[in-house]
Amino acid sequence: MSKQEIIATDMANEEKKGRVALWLDADDIAWLAKHCCCNNNEPSEIIERCSRIRFRANAALHKAGYKI
Repeated sequence: MSKQEIIATDMANEEKKGRVALWLDADDIAWLAKHCCCNNNEPSEIIERCSRIRFRANAALHKAGYKI
């Protein structure tokens, strides 16, 4: 993975959204972005949550300038 300059996150804005910081290695975030254990029997809210987490993991890598 290559890396570019990291742009700071607006912590106050994230806190207003009820979000908290989670610092992980880029390789762990990349794994999380691609990993899904959902099956066809999962309720739609579980599948949506998994999709949202994977999307946010990809967005974090993108924002940090990682090319995966």
